[in-house]
Amino acid sequence: MSKLHTSKITLTVGLDENRVPEELNWSAQDGGIDNEEVKAMLLSVWDSKNQESLKIDLWTKDMPVDEMKIFFHQTLVSLSDTFMKATQDEKMTATMKDFCDYFAEKLELKK
Repeated sequence: MSKLHTSKITLTVGLDENRVPEELNWSAQDGGIDNEEVKAMLLSVWDSKNQESLKIDLWTKDMPVDEMKIFFHQTLVSLSDTFMKATQDEKMTATMKDFCDYFAEKLELKK
């Protein structure tokens, strides 16, 4: 089977003298994103051979804590949606959504 298309996603991390991220940018040509600045990123990949997830979690040193809390909440909600699409497990998805609501309530993200 031959590849019909290859898509590239690029992440660029600008570091200070202590190797702490000061700037994060990403590009995804197929998505129309060209060197867009972001303040945080979470990347997870699955290593099937070793049966483990590998991850990179980065945020800039000027990422506000209140925005980080919102970012985490939105990421958890998104993971719940992705879990449902991938597994069709409605019961566990509902449990995950309940946790997302609890998370938001405890952080006072929702009134």
